[in-house]
Amino acid sequence: MLQVLRSSWALLLGMLLLMLGNGLQGSLLGVRGGAAGFTAFEMSVVMSAYFAGFLFASRMTPGMIRRVGHVRVFAALGSFISAIIILYPAWPNPWVWALGRVAIGFCFCGVYVTAESWLNNSASNENRGQALSLYMIVQTVGIIAAQGLLLIPDPSGFLLFVIPSVLVSIAFAPILLSISPTPAFETTKGMSLIQLYRTSPLGCVGMFLLGGVFAAQFGMSAVYGTEAGLTLPQISLFISSFYVGAMVLQYPLGYISDRMDRRVLVTIVACIGGLAATVAALFGSDFYILLAAAFMIGGASNPLYSLLAAYTNDFLATEDMASASAGLLFINGLGAITGPLITGWVMQRVGPAGYFILIAVLMLTLTGYALYRMTRRPAPLVDMMGVMAPLSPTGSPVAMAVAQEYAIEKAEAAEEARDAAA
Repeated sequence: MLQVLRSSWALLLGMLLLMLGNGLQGSLLGVRGGAAGFTAFEMSVVMSAYFAGFLFASRMTPGMIRRVGHVRVFAALGSFISAIIILYPAWPNPWVWALGRVAIGFCFCGVYVTAESWLNNSASNENRGQALSLYMIVQTVGIIAAQGLLLIPDPSGFLLFVIPSVLVSIAFAPILLSISPTPAFETTKGMSLIQLYRTSPLGCVGMFLLGGVFAAQFGMSAVYGTEAGLTLPQISLFISSFYVGAMVLQYPLGYISDRMDRRVLVTIVACIGGLAATVAALFGSDFYILLAAAFMIGGASNPLYSLLAAYTNDFLATEDMASASAGLLFINGLGAITGPLITGWVMQRVGPAGYFILIAVLMLTLTGYALYRMTRRPAPLVDMMGVMAPLSPTGSPVAMAVAQEYAIEKAEAAEEARDAAA
């Protein structure tokens, strides 16, 4: 771990500042949109737009990097992020904000692709798993810390927009001044969605449902807090609880998943997340129940992302794992785009409780589908399963590819050990 810190501290510091900026601007828009009188559905369009831009950039950014290089893409997209954030309060219109969110999502995805390429280039086969884990921790800590910035007094109405703009601008200094050389950028031909579905129906369906859950968690939680009448400190704690749960439960669940039928664990974890959302929908007026439910939902949804990717890998040859990652990300992105839209529609009809009702439906649907899949084919042997690499739903295609590369290395090492033992 210390070796990773020594070689990548500038990148990790820059990513921490970027996640502070991204986490703050997302929550801030949810709060300010409610104060400006935007409806829940209008805010759902604004929040969904981020994931549309993110998904579009996952296809476009590799070509941009190959044409003009990492540094130029990194600097240009960072400048756009900083400018767009500062323009939000100048034009408080939901459709203008939605266009801004498309651009922000596009730019952040491009920045993540570039940064994660550098991270992978600086990691070795021996510490790639540690680098990925540390990167994910930094991302999560940045989002959690960003919620505390919501509490800074803002008498002018502009200061809280200036802060993430400045954070994003500063974030690029340590990265661009300290990291060299820029890595070669290569992409892998993706596997068709039909082929991917035939390989792992549970992986595909689960990734789509989780996209909706995560988008509601990342994009609509501040909107829910505003609609439910929570105070600003309560909204900050509420959003933070999702990510604290994710950080606390990711590694214990990862350890367990490598030692049992992953479908059983998917069923249990998704059921816990669904029940927590149900309790929040029924008893959300109690703030402490709300925090506990958010902790459990975040602790379920984020590890499930890694768990489903690992489960899909169990049915793939090592040479196909990298090509499958693009398909899984695309499916998850489609779910992330539709998630906020449906959440806003439900909230507008049944009230704030609709936020948790939708999460409960998605999680319990995943529970039922995982149970169904257990009746369709046997589980892979535990000795033949790969490792569950830590992944964050906020990561770009490169993070997924790095995780797949880590899984491939571990699978090949395990195969060599079995051959040596034989």
